[in-house]
Amino acid sequence: MSEESKKVEFTEANFQETIEKDKTVLVDFWANWCGPCRALAPTIKTIATEYEGKVTIGKLDVDEQPAIAEKYQVFSIPTMILFQDGKEVDRIVGLCAKDKITDMIKKHL
Repeated sequence: MSEESKKVEFTEANFQETIEKDKTVLVDFWANWCGPCRALAPTIKTIATEYEGKVTIGKLDVDEQPAIAEKYQVFSIPTMILFQDGKEVDRIVGLCAKDKITDMIKKHL
């Protein structure tokens, strides 16, 4: 499905390279057992479609990639962190409306 290709699945292997290589990256820190994370997934998918070519958007499973979650002090999920040129510039913790996420992105574009 083409919509899936717009999202990146972050792992130890591609995380650092992607946030440093791509200008603006939104990372959704989540876990499969997290109800609010699953509720947020369609919103993230929509935002990935709307911002294709402008922002790299992907998901990072905190159970599969605990070292990255720990490095960025992600203690609650869902957490969305916006990176620019490899550095964290903004974050939202918890389930929220699409507008709050897109407002954060727009603020940094």
